[in-house]
Amino acid sequence: MNFKKFVRRYGLRLGAMTLGVVLIVTVSAQFLNGRAGVISDTAGIVKSPVQSAVSVVVDWFESLYGYIYEYDKLVAENETLKTQLAEAQEEARQGAEAREENVKLREALNLQQKHSDFTLEMARIVNWNSSNWSSSFTISKGETSGLQVGMPVVTEAGELVGEISELGDTWANVATLIDVSTNVGVLVGEAGNAAMAIGDFALMQDGYSKIYHLTEGTSLLEGDTVLTSGQGGAYPQGLVVGTIENVLTEAGGQMPYGVLKPSCDLDSLSQIFIITAFNVVE
Repeated sequence: MNFKKFVRRYGLRLGAMTLGVVLIVTVSAQFLNGRAGVISDTAGIVKSPVQSAVSVVVDWFESLYGYIYEYDKLVAENETLKTQLAEAQEEARQGAEAREENVKLREALNLQQKHSDFTLEMARIVNWNSSNWSSSFTISKGETSGLQVGMPVVTEAGELVGEISELGDTWANVATLIDVSTNVGVLVGEAGNAAMAIGDFALMQDGYSKIYHLTEGTSLLEGDTVLTSGQGGAYPQGLVVGTIENVLTEAGGQMPYGVLKPSCDLDSLSQIFIITAFNVVE
C-alpha cells in the first residue's frame, strides 16, 4: 500500500493517536518539571500546551491533506496531458499518412499517364505472412474489387512487386518477386537479352531472386537493368524489375546466372497497386 492510500485509510486514526501522544507527553513534561501542583494547576498545565499541540497537529494534517489534494490534482493534470499528447500524435500520424498517400497517388497518376493502357486498383497491405518458406503479404481487397489470381502488383513508380497468388472476397495474398514461386519473363541490359526471373529459396533469405535461362550467346553484367518482357501476357512490358547485383555460375561453372536485386524496397511497402488490365504484347 502506498503512502497516499495509507493516509486516506488511516489518517483520522493516526491523527487521533498523534494528538493523544502529544497530550500525554506535554502533560507529563509539565508534571515532571514541577511547574504546577498536581490538582490545583491542572487546568493551567493542560490549557496552553494542549492548544499548542492541537494547533501543531491540525497544521500538520492540513499540510498533509493539502499535499494529497495537490498530488491528486497533478495526477489528473498529467493524465489529461497524456491524453492530449496521444491525440496530437495520432493526428500527426494520420496527417503524415495522408500526405504520403497523396504523394503515392500522384506518382501512380504519372504511371497511368505513361501507360495509358493500365487500369490500376490501389490496396493497403494488412499483414506480412511470417514464413521462412515464402515471401508474401495480404492486401485489403479481393474478388469483389475485380481482382484475379495472377494479376501483377506494382509500386506507384511502376516497380514490380509480385503477383496475386491467392484470392478471397475481400482479401488477396501477393507473392513477391523474391518468392520461390516467381517465374517472370524479363529483358536484361541495354541489348534486351531475354531471360527468366525465378525465385530461389537460398537467395530469398537475403532479399534476392535469380536471373536464369539466358538466351544462348548472351552475357550478364553487374548493374544491368532488368525489365519485364511482356511475353506470355502475364505481365505488361517494361515494368522495372531490378538490377543485376552479382553474376555467378553453377553446374560446374558452365551455367551463369545473375543475382537480382529488386528495385522496390519490400520492407517499406504499405500500399500497392494491382494492374487489373493492360495491353498484351503480341
